[in-house]
Amino acid sequence: MKHTVQFLPDKRTITVDHGENLLAAAAKAGVYIHAFCGGDGVCGKCKVQLLEGELEAGNSAALTGEEINQSIHLACISSIVSDSTIQIPEIVQSDGRALKSKPKTTRSLSAESLEILVGEWQIAPPVRKLFLKLPPPTLDDNISDMQRLFREIKKHLPDNPEPDYDHPELIRELPFILREADWEVTLILLHGKGEEEPDRIIAVEPGDTTDQLYGLAIDLGTTTICGVLLDLNSGEVVEEGSGYNSQIGYGEDVISRIVYSQRSGGLRILQEKVVYTINTIIEDICKKIIINPSDISYIMAAGNTVMSHLLLGIDPKYIREAPYVPSVNQFPLTKAADLGIMAHPSVRLFLYPCVASYVGGDIVAGVHSCQMHKSDAITLFIDIGTNGEIVVGNKDWMVCAACSAGPAFEGGGIKFGMRASSGAIENFHIHGETFDPMIVTIGATKPRGICGSGLISIVPELLDAGIINQRGKFVRDHNHPRIRKGTDGWEYVIAWSHDSLIGEDIVITEIDLDNLIRAKGAMFAGYQTLLTSVGLSFDDLDRIILAGNFGAHIDLERAISIGLLPDIDRNNFFYLGNASMLGCQISLTDHRRFRERAEVRTLMTNLELSDNIDFMNHYMAALFLPHTDLDLFPNVGRGNE
Repeated sequence: MKHTVQFLPDKRTITVDHGENLLAAAAKAGVYIHAFCGGDGVCGKCKVQLLEGELEAGNSAALTGEEINQSIHLACISSIVSDSTIQIPEIVQSDGRALKSKPKTTRSLSAESLEILVGEWQIAPPVRKLFLKLPPPTLDDNISDMQRLFREIKKHLPDNPEPDYDHPELIRELPFILREADWEVTLILLHGKGEEEPDRIIAVEPGDTTDQLYGLAIDLGTTTICGVLLDLNSGEVVEEGSGYNSQIGYGEDVISRIVYSQRSGGLRILQEKVVYTINTIIEDICKKIIINPSDISYIMAAGNTVMSHLLLGIDPKYIREAPYVPSVNQFPLTKAADLGIMAHPSVRLFLYPCVASYVGGDIVAGVHSCQMHKSDAITLFIDIGTNGEIVVGNKDWMVCAACSAGPAFEGGGIKFGMRASSGAIENFHIHGETFDPMIVTIGATKPRGICGSGLISIVPELLDAGIINQRGKFVRDHNHPRIRKGTDGWEYVIAWSHDSLIGEDIVITEIDLDNLIRAKGAMFAGYQTLLTSVGLSFDDLDRIILAGNFGAHIDLERAISIGLLPDIDRNNFFYLGNASMLGCQISLTDHRRFRERAEVRTLMTNLELSDNIDFMNHYMAALFLPHTDLDLFPNVGRGNE
């Protein structure tokens, strides 16, 4: 259910979901509300008046009885449950002067077009189960256990599957399982590589377990690893989990990890750490729905080239050295248990193939999921993460590249950076005259850090208020307590210690700003270099598809205003979310769509940026907010409505 909310006196209107937090809705509408605590309901600064409609409000001692009678609410603890009109009070200074805050142009990326991009898929997973009731042997019918099994299979399947002779435990365990289960067993069948190849029997389970067919999709990120458990009988998501990649302690980016892998025992340690993270996610997911890890029948994973090498224990040394060649582009179907992953010995782990040293299976999975390989539209596909990856093209051709953006967009390298979890600042406004912030956090709690979407919100606000200049440096002549010189140089205080969950001031520093500018500069230079290489410009694009975890809450206008995204028609932007994960989920659900991955990879031609002079020139020009060439951003500051 949707509701329309109008904010006065700005006359800003926004449509939101039922139950949306009022403070978050105001921030999305570009309306400033005095709000320090992020949603804890204690500072009492975010008072608004309900003129029409209904709000579901939490209790707060910050409101008096008279205020409650006047329909005064705290925006941070109020939920929208009907069409409403909200009056935002003026901020009045001690001298009686009313301060006005100019509303901002904002625009969220919508996932409503997701079905158009990804199309449909069937429930036809790469593994399936078959329940059989076998007649027990007698003196007159004393064929072998395996023969007995196949005789019964022929009654159900026209194409006779083959036993998996790479799994000798199957033959060793079969006689005991059959007898302990009173000759009622369930087979797990793995689809053949091609339509003509027979299925393989990879496991036999006692009893009827056909209603327990689970698959795990894994996004093998450099900073964050995510897992989604699917019911392969229905295709529905059962549970999700995520965690920081434990390899971070040995390097925040893939280059640092390649270097560490060359130390004595380094490769083994990195492989163990990524497996440890995967196992932790599997344990957490299984505990939530009360199943065993052995109930998972297939694992589909995608990661960048380095992460894929490290998971399989393959030395990534030559990925870093010119001419930047990976050991392998297509990875073998691997038994998960052989890698140390908590799974039944029969469970296969499939890794999406990579294209080049820095364009990995995650980008192939993403392009695969949105069906660029079937579309006439010239598309720029952007996956923003620690290792930013870019693809431009359509069904006839694709050119791809990677640029090391660094972990800033995932909270890394930022003094108070964090993953997008409870307490992370995800939206932010600054009053143009008082320089006081409006803070919106995930979970509507006191702030404890800044996630990627929060960072994208904070920087343009600082720039628009004149607190920083276009080089990302603080303007030194402001006399304001929030703008100060700290232990790491100049900084802006986003939340004072008494308003934060961590008990210390949360700040954004000049070093943080520099890391962000470098990251967005690398991404934008990558777009330009890739388009120039095929004789195109931003004007030639039919659409831009944005992938990546933090995109769910990104403000499109702000991302363009700092030069992270091109300044083109906003209606041509599409948000795909975690495209790597989506590709894995589609492939895990439909083995026919899964087979298209080879076609996607074959279409993609890699352009190496590390020694590309054009890239370096574009990069240096992009180290500015939004860019040194403002002709590339004609609509910044005016919107594009």
